[in-house]
Amino acid sequence: MARIFITGSSDNIGLGMRSAQALIKRGHDVYLHSRNSQRAQDARTACPGAKDVFVADLASMKEIKALAKQLNQTGPWDAIVHNAAHPGPMFGVANPKNEEGISILFIINTLAPYILTSLINPPPKRYVFVSSGMHKGGDPSLRNIQECSYSDSKLHNVLLSFWFARHLANKGVLSNAMSPGWVATKIGGSSAPDNIDAAIDTYVLLAEGSGVAEGETGKYWYQTQARSSSGSGHETSYLKALDDEALQDQLIQTLEKISGVKPPE
Repeated sequence: MARIFITGSSDNIGLGMRSAQALIKRGHDVYLHSRNSQRAQDARTACPGAKDVFVADLASMKEIKALAKQLNQTGPWDAIVHNAAHPGPMFGVANPKNEEGISILFIINTLAPYILTSLINPPPKRYVFVSSGMHKGGDPSLRNIQECSYSDSKLHNVLLSFWFARHLANKGVLSNAMSPGWVATKIGGSSAPDNIDAAIDTYVLLAEGSGVAEGETGKYWYQTQARSSSGSGHETSYLKALDDEALQDQLIQTLEKISGVKPPE
């Protein structure tokens, strides 16, 4: 039995909630997350098997740090899944700035997982960074990062996962990225063609560290399979680019400067 925390897991048709329900059925202690108390109550109703729901608005630097403190007090954890995401203007959703003048898409999708992963101590055994196939359209130059698009932020998620895989390996921490695929959620739409059950199975596989994911780190997963940077083909070439340690380091340095939060050594 594992203790698992999933960000952005209060929507009853979202992948965070559905994956939480699947993990609970498998006997795990799962903790949900919502951005406000009303959504937390809705999450408790939709998922009565959850151990608790942590409330934090990930568009606020202050609340992200408070959530990290709460997670440290409640831990240790077996797995933390960075699932929360803001869809941004590409999906017809406004992307205003928060009170600190930071783009809400950027802080939720990129900065929040960086801050949480840097502040949680001891770290969990496993981190899962939920990316998207749209990360292939992301800008690897990292220019104007605070004005990033959804695709840019999903690229950041993969880079973060790979950086933490390298830098937390000495603590026995596994860190992987995954794409759920284009599945039927609020973002994906009802006609999305990919298999949502395979997406949920991938969440479960990585959160548990079971099956083919046992002992694996620094990889990108899609429909329960790792897309390794070894081998050949367009997908492999792209993943090799994501393996660029200098690019990963550049992202971490940029996020440290913006947030004032140091990464783990």
